[in-house]
Amino acid sequence: MSAGETIKSSDYIVHHLTNWRIGEGFWALHIDTVAVSLILGLLFIWGFRSVAKKANAGVPGKFQCFVEMVVEFVDNSVKESFHGKSVLIAPLALTIFCWILLMNTMDIIPVDFLPRAAAEVGGAMGHDPHHVYLKVVPTTDVNATFAMSISVFFLIIFYSIKIKGVGGFMKELTLQPFNHWSMIPFNFILESIGLLAKPISLGLRLFGNLYAGELIFILIALLPWWAQWSLSVPWAIFHILVVVLQAFIFMMLTIVYLSLACESHDH
Repeated sequence: MSAGETIKSSDYIVHHLTNWRIGEGFWALHIDTVAVSLILGLLFIWGFRSVAKKANAGVPGKFQCFVEMVVEFVDNSVKESFHGKSVLIAPLALTIFCWILLMNTMDIIPVDFLPRAAAEVGGAMGHDPHHVYLKVVPTTDVNATFAMSISVFFLIIFYSIKIKGVGGFMKELTLQPFNHWSMIPFNFILESIGLLAKPISLGLRLFGNLYAGELIFILIALLPWWAQWSLSVPWAIFHILVVVLQAFIFMMLTIVYLSLACESHDH
């Protein structure tokens, strides 16, 4: 590959990995991530609500069967993994699984399809098509995955204090795993690291897997057209497993973390 082709390829990769954003630095707002996430969230709400309104005791349609299977699957997962009492956990788990699954599924769409359409629209509006950016997979944006994991982190803190009280929560941070006053500083550091590691690992795991998958699709798109089909189709089929698995893992870890937050260690 010549130097010119290398620059062209690198520009292509950078273009596909750049968000449509407003502002710079920490306060930059990724418009594409927010917009696609909201659209998919509303699609999830509309789809499940329409099924709930039309559900009846007769022969269900295909989409109703699918929704009932998803709800039953999530409900069983919550019953098996969550040992506390809360009416919030099952709806939360269902929302997390379906929302992340929809966002991950955007990775199956050909990498040039929506960005090229956005470039055409931007060009028609007088913008430079080469500077019109659109990332359509929200979970390849670390800001989105960390926003979800931080929300789970706040729920962990909320349930820990709700179930154990402020004193019980602080006792858990300072007297575990070594129940002696002299080990309080060490226990606090150890437990704080473990507590903070939960949202960090939760967000990075989802981001890393989807970002890597998207990057491979982009690299395949740089190949000649006859080679793209031979590689993109098998990878897309395999990536369907990743799309579903990552949504399931995020949901299950959320359930487990909240279950641990609701358990008392006074015994």
